[in-house]
Amino acid sequence: MSFLDPFSHALAAVLAAAHDGLTDLGADPAAGGTWLLCVAAVVVTLRLALLPAVVHGVRQAHAAARARPHLQDLASRLGDRPDADSLRRHLAERRRVSAEHGVSRLGCLPVLLQLPVWLALYHLLTDVASGTAVGAMGPGLVSSLGAASVLGVSLAGSGYLGGGPVHLAVVTGLALTAATLSYVTQRWVVASNTLTEGLPEALVSAQRMMPALSALGLVVAGGVVPVTLLAYWVCNSAWTLGQSAVVTRWFATPGTAAAARWS
Repeated sequence: MSFLDPFSHALAAVLAAAHDGLTDLGADPAAGGTWLLCVAAVVVTLRLALLPAVVHGVRQAHAAARARPHLQDLASRLGDRPDADSLRRHLAERRRVSAEHGVSRLGCLPVLLQLPVWLALYHLLTDVASGTAVGAMGPGLVSSLGAASVLGVSLAGSGYLGGGPVHLAVVTGLALTAATLSYVTQRWVVASNTLTEGLPEALVSAQRMMPALSALGLVVAGGVVPVTLLAYWVCNSAWTLGQSAVVTRWFATPGTAAAARWS
């Protein structure tokens, strides 16, 4: 029994329900296209459920941007070698300024709470593709997914090599699509809506490298994960790009390049 099991079983129920719904609408229950639509349905359901956390994150980014000049002023007045009393007053003043501007003391906790969900989905798709029943995804549905294919490429298959040229083309295409969407999102959308002024140069440099490293990671991982998971990555990356574009265009963080562009 794993602490991820409740999440995996809930997601398995969504995947099974999507399959039942599409089948009731006349879709071929064994077709690869049907299962790809089921994966897309899981992505949509999950991302809609996580929208409150996204809204919280946007509000916190705005609150932190409003508080930033005041906190920087406090830091400059503290000096290089504060005594204990000065440090206590400084911390009390930081808490006051943060509360005044609505900066949550929970910080990134809502984001961290999403990690079990993403891990559970990863394990669910991996287990189901390998033939392991999970919750509502019983042996019959697991067998159906394992036998499904797109362009002759099994959704349970993995790796770049060993399956012929069509398999290589499909896997490479999915991996490159997911990597490209991720790179575009981070390099041109998220970066323009991120405050970097005042950050250490090392941290700024690391942020600049993240889009390329993330895309490279997806390409490398594409050679070991099942095609089903690659399809999920493509759908999820497309949602992330659209969501980030909406946030950047209409809810840009004050002080960022995106805010200056769309103000």
